[in-house]
Amino acid sequence: MVSNLAGGRPPRHGVEPGTQLGALEAYAAQAHGYLSAGGEQLSQLAGLLRPAVLESWLRSVRGGVDPMDTLDGRGLRGADLQRYRDAHPIAALMPLIDKLLVQDTARTGLIVAVSDQFGRVLSIHGSPEHVTAAAEIGLRAGDDLSERRIGANAVGLVVRTGRAAWIHGPEHYLHRMHQLTGAAAPVHDPDGRLVGVLMIAGGVRVAKPEILALVKAASTAAEMDLLLTAMRAGQHGSAHRSGHQDADDAVAAGRLGLDVLGLGQPLLTIAGDRVPLSQRHAEILLLLAEHQEGLGADHLALLLDDTDLDNGTIRAAMSRLRAVVGPTVFGSRPYRLRVHVATDIEALRAALDSGDVDAALRLYAGPVLPRSTAPGIVDLRDELRVRLRTAVLSSGDTAVLRRWTAAAEGRDDAAAWAAYRSTVDRDSPLYAQIEAKIRVLDRRLGADATRMQRSGS
Repeated sequence: MVSNLAGGRPPRHGVEPGTQLGALEAYAAQAHGYLSAGGEQLSQLAGLLRPAVLESWLRSVRGGVDPMDTLDGRGLRGADLQRYRDAHPIAALMPLIDKLLVQDTARTGLIVAVSDQFGRVLSIHGSPEHVTAAAEIGLRAGDDLSERRIGANAVGLVVRTGRAAWIHGPEHYLHRMHQLTGAAAPVHDPDGRLVGVLMIAGGVRVAKPEILALVKAASTAAEMDLLLTAMRAGQHGSAHRSGHQDADDAVAAGRLGLDVLGLGQPLLTIAGDRVPLSQRHAEILLLLAEHQEGLGADHLALLLDDTDLDNGTIRAAMSRLRAVVGPTVFGSRPYRLRVHVATDIEALRAALDSGDVDAALRLYAGPVLPRSTAPGIVDLRDELRVRLRTAVLSSGDTAVLRRWTAAAEGRDDAAAWAAYRSTVDRDSPLYAQIEAKIRVLDRRLGADATRMQRSGS
């Protein structure tokens, strides 16, 4: 699927797809030799790879990505992937993507991969035989294509830089992806946030300039669709648009999502549109999503406030919530959701269940509704944090532990710093830096306290 290796001068900076492919392959092959040798030989990479690819490789080296990495079972699968995909903003764009990319591309022997803003593959489209062939090298729905997970690849570069990218054959950091060429482009929302990545992948044909132009045109069309949707919502009033009709349509299509992680305002996704929620409404929806069997008014009151909520207050809160999401989303006696609400907590748990701690950590935008003091939410917040922290500490993954200790919740986590230290070479300058941080924590918290943390107390 890649061209024969050929000689020539090193590829120029800013080389476009379709040019000097033989040189790209030849020099990338040499670069892999230096990569295998490691140590001082890594300094030879600079003259062999395009700048963006070189930077990606060096980040992968620092992050401990193994270029000989083999396929494993990590990733979202089955019902967990389906729920996550259906609740994602990209779901509303799929008819457009199908029309612009999928229908024609599938007939040419290429495949289309649609990923989320983190590089998680939401769906793969193409003929069955080509989709199967792609899966054998690690391009599967539910897999994590982020640079942190698999090194240089087109989707990972787009996630990292927010700009269109292409990667050809052995420019991929992982050996198992050397038979692949990918051209990818970002999809941004009207506020400029990355919401997804579109990629055309296949053999050497994908290295043609018109393929990158095609996927960039499709991503631009998707961004325009998001902009027009936002403009229509603004013209008609967001509150009205997010009411009964949209909720009813979303129920029928099974597309409701709830984002409650981190300091931002809780958001409800209805048929691709994001609607801000009050904290109380987010608490109620999350508790109902966590208790599929339903909650009586008394039980719900205790989970929201263990002191002074009566049934009348609960009924009033539920009435106001119905005005936001529509009358068909949940029933009463007991209060129970009539439709699945896909939460970001659910996606995080699925990543933990599959053993993908790196993906779980990226999905963890912060504590569950951090401003909430509702007993049911506090318990959920603590349960999720403990589970994630346990997975991080037991991962033995240098990159994962680095990210956790760099985040607010892990910055003073002595046990995490000790676990991080155990993954680093004693002769590395990083080891000395970690040692210094642990000594700071010993002084700040007291040696006894940090010893208790490290022992899991």
